Amino acid sequence: MLNMLLFFHMPVSKNILLQYTKLVDEVNHHNELYHKLDQPKISDYDYDLLFQKLLDLEKDHPDLDTSRSPSRKAGSTVLDAFQKHPHRKPMLSLSNSYNEEDLLEFHGRVQKFLRSEDKVEYFAELKLDGLSMELVYEKGKLVRALTRGDGLIGEDVTHNVLTIRSIPQSIQHKGLLEVRGEVLIFKKDFAELNEQQAELGLPEFANPRNAAAGAIRQLDSKIASRRPLKFFAYALGEYDGIDFASQAHTEKTFKDLGFPVLDDSLICITNDTDKLIAYYKKIETQRRLLPYDIDGIVVKVNSFKLQEELGMVARSPRWATATKFKPEKVETQIEDIRVQVGRTGALTPVAIMKPVKVSGVTITNATLHNQDEINRKDIRIGDFVFVQRAGDVIPEITEVNLSKRAKKSEIFIIPLKCPVCGTKTIKEEVDAVSRCPNSNCPAVLKESIKHFVSRRAMNMEKVGDKLIEALVDADLIKTFSDLYQLNSAKLNQLERQGDKSISNILQSIERSKPTTLAKFIYALGIRFVGEQTAKLLADHYLTIEKFIDSSKEDLETIPEIGPKVSVAILNALKNKNFIKEIRILIKSGIIFQQSARNHSGVLTGLSFLVTGTLPVKRDEAHQVIESNGGKLLSSVSSKLSYLVVGDDPGSKIEKARSVNVKIISWDELLKMLEV
Repeated sequence: MLNMLLFFHMPVSKNILLQYTKLVDEVNHHNELYHKLDQPKISDYDYDLLFQKLLDLEKDHPDLDTSRSPSRKAGSTVLDAFQKHPHRKPMLSLSNSYNEEDLLEFHGRVQKFLRSEDKVEYFAELKLDGLSMELVYEKGKLVRALTRGDGLIGEDVTHNVLTIRSIPQSIQHKGLLEVRGEVLIFKKDFAELNEQQAELGLPEFANPRNAAAGAIRQLDSKIASRRPLKFFAYALGEYDGIDFASQAHTEKTFKDLGFPVLDDSLICITNDTDKLIAYYKKIETQRRLLPYDIDGIVVKVNSFKLQEELGMVARSPRWATATKFKPEKVETQIEDIRVQVGRTGALTPVAIMKPVKVSGVTITNATLHNQDEINRKDIRIGDFVFVQRAGDVIPEITEVNLSKRAKKSEIFIIPLKCPVCGTKTIKEEVDAVSRCPNSNCPAVLKESIKHFVSRRAMNMEKVGDKLIEALVDADLIKTFSDLYQLNSAKLNQLERQGDKSISNILQSIERSKPTTLAKFIYALGIRFVGEQTAKLLADHYLTIEKFIDSSKEDLETIPEIGPKVSVAILNALKNKNFIKEIRILIKSGIIFQQSARNHSGVLTGLSFLVTGTLPVKRDEAHQVIESNGGKLLSSVSSKLSYLVVGDDPGSKIEKARSVNVKIISWDELLKMLEV
């Protein structure tokens, strides 16, 4: 969570601050799900509406500190499993729109910025729904393939990209050439891939994009080689030795060099906005006939000279826009509404529907979120509803067809008792959901253990969701610590567990024992304690015993931990069973490795925030601070010791002055280390 991580200028009201913080949290969360985990939970359309709401708020309130806003970056953080490599030229996101009027407004903005009424030539092409990729060629050889990452730094996935047959490994160009495009899977190949998964008893992929992205992010290139991956080139990074004049010239050069590009019949080059709109409409009608998924068109100013003149705005180029298609809506009927129970006890209603195909995928259920959402849309069992699935993600019920509602239909109310354990539910005033307060509820237990073993927590790679459910159902585990008491005899009680599988499970559990205090605290699943908060707690307390003994006053001295978080932590620590479980886990052999921060360096006891462009990379600066005992904060507050300022520091410098935080340069920081 970014709660309490963002600090703002005084003129902004508290209500706006809370609204903005919540929006930033939400957009960042969905960025992580989409770009990093390939597990989007909302449609592209809903994401774009959410993002536009964020942009509107920033526009209406210019005093907001937007330095950490997702509007200032593209993509998400890079995965630790891969080597990180910077893009020579940032891979930026495009602004989005959903109708012809927005397309005309884009044209108007271009003309206004250029201060010219001359006709502008545009290059329009399909917006492919895959994984963005940069191919780096040096001296005619493919030397590196990078994902978008956060737009500035990508993941090196060369080993997997080399398995894609349509990508040339050498080209007739001896200088530098960075070719950008999209990795995807054709619809026909995707259907065959899912058939193979079903035959092998493996889970089917949700959509072609996820299957492609998942293959590219495998450590084993054999997996990627078995996926029917394709590539289309459509943009430039850095280059030398070729005088590119336009987007059209780039496309032709790519084709001449042997790169797959879109067919000319699917591209529109025109200076007539009427023809541009006609192209948009034509592609929308043809999209289902295409062999691959698209979600709109991309319109670019064709001339590179004009592109350079137009430049950038925040995270997007002024010279390009993505005009998407509105989500496809299909009617179906709700057969039942079932209530699921999550890790925190949250009750989530899910609509079970008659199977229906949306964007080529069969849909059978959709989350209804909470009682307020059900009431707002007035959704009932037996209703005929419209479902959309834009971007090939989890579907959403958009509205009810009231003309088909049965006269005897009843309003659906989420039960006042947990549907799994029967415990009376609770609902706090500030909470949108009802919760089961029973920590021993089988559903809560299952979801809590899934969190405990997850990659970012204890990282038990071979302990998957189905295994956890089977272990809980068989009464083999009731707590986190029971995982460490598993043995071959217990696992043999489960169906479909061979000797090799059991060995892998036990090895995975054993390998999880050496961990960091931050990961362990995060794994415990305390409400509101995410990874960043867990790291702050670990850096502050250093040992699990000191953390257990923490007080409200002490917790709130930790930067960025406020009353809500401290209350949640203290409530957990007051629970005798929770403390008992921690001690059993320690006795089970969990060992805490030293964190990256040196707790006895010359900067110990001091906190730092770096802003602006330094003589070294940001990661290197952070490493220098932590290795000398300093603590890194993510925002300016009175709890910050030093703001380390480089070129173009932005609004943080004014905020630091307003709260009397000492401002120093990188050279001044280095002098502190000479003591």
